[in-house]
Amino acid sequence: MLYRSKAPLRISFAGGGSDVSPYSDKYGGAILNATVSLYAHANIQPINKPKIIFESLEHEDKQEFPLCDEFPIDGKLDLLKGVYNFIRKEFMTEAKGFRLSTHVDVPAGSGLGTSSTLTVAILGAFIEWLRLPLGSYDIAQYAYHIERNNLQMAGGKQDQYAATFGGVNYMEFYDNNKVIVNPLRIDKPCLHELENNLLLFFTRTTHVSSDIIKEQQQNVINNHTVAIEAMHKIKAQAKEIKDALLTGQIDRIGEIFNEGFIYKKQMAQNISNEFLDKIYEEAIRAGSTGGRISGAGGGGFMLFYCPDNKKFQVIKSLERLGGRFYPYHFVKDGLFTWTI
Repeated sequence: MLYRSKAPLRISFAGGGSDVSPYSDKYGGAILNATVSLYAHANIQPINKPKIIFESLEHEDKQEFPLCDEFPIDGKLDLLKGVYNFIRKEFMTEAKGFRLSTHVDVPAGSGLGTSSTLTVAILGAFIEWLRLPLGSYDIAQYAYHIERNNLQMAGGKQDQYAATFGGVNYMEFYDNNKVIVNPLRIDKPCLHELENNLLLFFTRTTHVSSDIIKEQQQNVINNHTVAIEAMHKIKAQAKEIKDALLTGQIDRIGEIFNEGFIYKKQMAQNISNEFLDKIYEEAIRAGSTGGRISGAGGGGFMLFYCPDNKKFQVIKSLERLGGRFYPYHFVKDGLFTWTI
């Protein structure tokens, strides 16, 4: 038997960073995001041998061990080990032999929530194998716990919930890890127009999001006024874009993106850089009305709003800078598991 799962990656429209403690604990956070047809995948194959195999297919990285109750976290395939350690402790009565293999449709560190989405996908494969009766909130909360507490990876909460729930969601974040996921019912013409006008551009650079996130956290702890005010404005934009989507004012989104690009750079250093600024300026010259750096910043994907079929001009212009455009569609389903 083979137990499979896939979880969708997400693009965030506004509010990124307000889901990170201690900001969300102190002020409350809000994010608007949507899942797209790019996925993290996990597969579990039970084997009749006393060994456990972890494998990252796209990185051609494979490790084989004898049966073990807990693996040390040593920087090698830590997400796979971390999820197993949690599942073994909480849900398995004894260690069993299996092969766990994973792959993701985009590079790690690209700003679409790859690590958290992969964590959700791995959890999903174990849930399918062990037939665990877990709901969506349970899965997202466990994924967050594994990453932030067990693995000590810096980050927020939106990615785990986006990957688990799927769809277009307005998410609220409060202290004591309280999260409310509000699915949005957007008219299909508006959603299709949004999909038509948004370009997902990979800069062919990646980032270590934890460094930027730790600086954001420290800015809140130190009461850094400029950074905190920028985060307040970014959070407010999540509601602005939600209202624009629900009322059909789709072109307003480009304007909000453009305002948010300035605010985001005030949240921490290294969110943008000379190369990313050049890409942004080139896209605006070619007809985009606004864009944003996906994820924590520093590299990875950028998202551009291009009304009136200006996307073809933007594509032609940005291709000269050596990046790559990823085709995608919005998807409404989150984590999905199956057995073959």
